[in-house]
Amino acid sequence: MTWTTADIGDLTGRRVLLTGVTGGLGHHTALELARHGADLVVTARDASKAERTVADIRAAVPGASIDTVSLDLADLDDVRRAAKDVLARLDRVDVLVDNAGIMIPPFRTTADGFELQMGTNHLGHFAWAAQLWPLLRASGARVVTVSSLAHAQARTLDLRVLTPEGSPRPYRRWRAYAESKLANLSFALELDRRVRAAGLDVVSVAAHPGIASTNLTRTGLGMGRSRLVTDAVHQVSRLVSQSAEAGSWPLLMAATDPALTGGEYLGPTGPGQTRGRPGVVGSTRLARDPELAQRLWEASERATGVRFDVAAA
Repeated sequence: MTWTTADIGDLTGRRVLLTGVTGGLGHHTALELARHGADLVVTARDASKAERTVADIRAAVPGASIDTVSLDLADLDDVRRAAKDVLARLDRVDVLVDNAGIMIPPFRTTADGFELQMGTNHLGHFAWAAQLWPLLRASGARVVTVSSLAHAQARTLDLRVLTPEGSPRPYRRWRAYAESKLANLSFALELDRRVRAAGLDVVSVAAHPGIASTNLTRTGLGMGRSRLVTDAVHQVSRLVSQSAEAGSWPLLMAATDPALTGGEYLGPTGPGQTRGRPGVVGSTRLARDPELAQRLWEASERATGVRFDVAAA
């Protein structure tokens, strides 16, 4: 049976916490969840963009329940502050969607000195989920981690980028992006393993949008590049992409399909997983490697200074 957004059903009374909703996939995911009655809590680094997003959703869905939390995933101190805010304000989170990210910028570092893509896409979300864990655990939440087709381009996962010294390899923006998305998928599958071992009700799944037309390419290339080059590459990308709305379908299925039990990876089921209706898709052997995932988990705990003990009450 082909999944569509009509299969989402009534989400009234369900609280969904999402990162990265000020454009693209996150915006369409939040909008569709609001249409089905979910109570939304959305995060954003830019307060003005958050206000516009909230206004857009409420214009499309009058009466939508939506609140905002300030969050900068590239600053671990701010992640800690935002997590404390959420824990103080909310008594339950039914679904956590970790969607925010950055794609192919020139070399930059986070506030804590980590390469920007790995620091934002993986470490920020790792610390975010770890510090929200007591609430997620108690709620029996579903955790959706957004990865990418690009994870398949990673031939290794250089954990030296998670150390204060960093990796001695020359920076290559596409390689760094691919490894950050491999880390996202490896984390999601390892969280599922640990949840199952602990006998918890939490469900961990991952999703990717295929090739979707969003502003990620424009934003990343725009850092340190001319507007002309950035716009040209973005326009070419749009020609081979499906819409951001279609790209959000795997995220929505991952967040809402009751048939998912944990450990699934959702993506478009069309040619090469680039487009089409969502379903369970395959991933690389590296992404499914439990030994690598364990080493990534331990390295992420050291890098963030946050202990993520899934079994702890």
